[in-house]
Amino acid sequence: MTSSGKIGIALLSFAHVHARGYADQVRDHPDCETLAIWDEDPIRGQEEADKRGVEFYHELEDVLALDAVDGVVIDAPTNMHREVIVASAKAGKHIFTEKSLTITLVDATEVLNAVQDAGIKFMISFPSRMRPEILFAKHVIDQGWLGDVTLMRARIAHMAALDRWFTGGSAWFGDEEMAGGGAFFDLGCHRVDVMRWLLGEPQSVVTQMQNFSGAYDIDDNMVSVVKFRNKALGILDVSWVHRNGPNPLEIYGTDGYLGIDAAPNGPRVQLVSSRLTMGDVQGYIVPAQLPPAQPTPMNQWVSAIKDGTEMTINIFDGWNLVQLMEGCYIAGREQREYTF
Repeated sequence: MTSSGKIGIALLSFAHVHARGYADQVRDHPDCETLAIWDEDPIRGQEEADKRGVEFYHELEDVLALDAVDGVVIDAPTNMHREVIVASAKAGKHIFTEKSLTITLVDATEVLNAVQDAGIKFMISFPSRMRPEILFAKHVIDQGWLGDVTLMRARIAHMAALDRWFTGGSAWFGDEEMAGGGAFFDLGCHRVDVMRWLLGEPQSVVTQMQNFSGAYDIDDNMVSVVKFRNKALGILDVSWVHRNGPNPLEIYGTDGYLGIDAAPNGPRVQLVSSRLTMGDVQGYIVPAQLPPAQPTPMNQWVSAIKDGTEMTINIFDGWNLVQLMEGCYIAGREQREYTF
């Protein structure tokens, strides 16, 4: 803890495009104080340290040796996650990290073991799970309103490759060795996590992947079809070459359908279920009230450190994401069905 009784936080790298946003969340949180910055790019790190009025450290081990640092926020390139997370866990620091946990499942398992051994508070940022419409989807499935789920289709896409978003310090997003993959690995993480959370353990997957635009030497248009152990099929559809159009999430079951899409005044949610009685009225139900949004991943993490409260996301969720992501990419690169 800091001298003022706040949680001391070190910011580890500003490589990720969301790093400054997380740094601002720490800055603005009444229970946190930013104490130090480390970055694998010393110029970028020094600039951020100067801007935020804290000390920059050239060596990661020096930051992790600071007694006043209770937790770290990790926004390094994904291929550095294993090294940085394991070192932070062994130093006894609570960890907040951007997704994906790691690139490979071997690395994810090492991270999982290090976090468990350390007994620290760990959070990986899966903000989609906090959203009311996603919480409603989980409730619908848990209540059995759709019967047995037969198919889930989830699309997430934007125009990053068409407009060449990643340049300069963010150019690593287009480097397969550093990022792990392209559109599907970066953007797809959100839908892959939600699908894994809703449908359970995967059994096998097939994939078609493309480099459509040529903007980066990496996938920018990819579809995977996952067979889950509960017999449901999942279609994951991710693109960086999407100029216009919806990003729907659809779930079909033996007794109903749930659809989620964007609308001008917030998410549009439609449910039809033969297991819900409405008298003589038949057809779609449009929920008037969705579950309240859960606290952000950052707020959950800080609360867990300060008060010991339970978090809704844990290290196993991070491991599950890497398992499914790795399988999707192996299936695409080797053009075969991959079995988990």
